[in-house]
Amino acid sequence: MNMFAIGFAMLFMVALGGLAARGMLPTIVPVFYAAASIAAAIAYRLDKSAAERNAWRTSETMLHVMALIGGWPGALTAQQVFRHKSRKLSFRLAFWTTVALNCGALTWFAWMARRYR
Repeated sequence: MNMFAIGFAMLFMVALGGLAARGMLPTIVPVFYAAASIAAAIAYRLDKSAAERNAWRTSETMLHVMALIGGWPGALTAQQVFRHKSRKLSFRLAFWTTVALNCGALTWFAWMARRYR
């Protein structure tokens, strides 16, 4: 298990909470990220279980969309805990692209929110 990845996801969530506590982000932002992360982690677990049973799978696109909208901390943690989708290079590259896009959008949102107070 890659503890660096899990620590990175946890640190991000703590930072979001701290920014919200200081009034730099609306409180709903860390709440949304937490909910999206839980949903993403559940989706990864269900997909891993389906893969083991050779059953219907969650599409990679759906997993990436969940990461893109803010569930990437939960998805990153689930990749490590469940050892799922953590080896396929093309998936990992797309995943980290969604993380970068999400963080960029969050930065823009925080900047705009602060600018128009």
